[in-house]
Amino acid sequence: MFPILGPSLILSMILCVHVVRTNQPMYWLWIILVIPWLGAIIYLIAVVLPGLAGGSAARGVSRMARDALDPNREYRTAKAACDDVPTVQNQMRLAKAAASLGRHAEAEALFGQAAQGIHAQDPILLLGRATALIELGRADEALPLLEATDPQSRTPAADLALGRAYEALGRIGEAESAYQLAAGRLPGLEGLGRYAAFLARHGRAGEAREAVVEMDRRIAGANPQFRNEGRAWRDLAARALAAG
Repeated sequence: MFPILGPSLILSMILCVHVVRTNQPMYWLWIILVIPWLGAIIYLIAVVLPGLAGGSAARGVSRMARDALDPNREYRTAKAACDDVPTVQNQMRLAKAAASLGRHAEAEALFGQAAQGIHAQDPILLLGRATALIELGRADEALPLLEATDPQSRTPAADLALGRAYEALGRIGEAESAYQLAAGRLPGLEGLGRYAAFLARHGRAGEAREAVVEMDRRIAGANPQFRNEGRAWRDLAARALAAG
């Protein structure tokens, strides 16, 4: 007589087969088997349902779940690609992955290596390197890279980096102008969150609170995959308010 298998074990077996047959990362087997039901639910939401739905929102949820479970995955993939073929594109990808993990010294070096020859004035590479330098507390080195960009074609992300660099160097009026431009044009809530934090740090708590209320309103109406990122920038502003 074969033993009667419980629903949890049957579901786990089915999902383990799916992991193997669809070439998913092997850590999913551990999650499914070690935490029955919960692991199965996580796998269904992160992998199976997005695969069935096929939409961009579903793919976004899947990416978020995978990144949360394996935050170094993109870095490993990017490093392997860069080691194999060290093109500017692969160096840039690896630099971005390093920066996302807080490895700003590595990111700065990679962006610097990529910004050579015909790519020396590439605004994306200059911005990436400048942002890494700001994170490293070297705003004086970052500012010339940012100011080298044509103001007429400057992106909102570059305006935000300029605001951070100007503020770090005590150029408060110029910092506010750059932060304002970024807050009004940059997608997502990073621009507004950093501008609100700037206001809080410089004695304008009332305006900072208004910005936080606006962020709360936007977060409430945002798609689920964007809410966590939005809350992170909202919380950055709220911490600056509390510190003031």
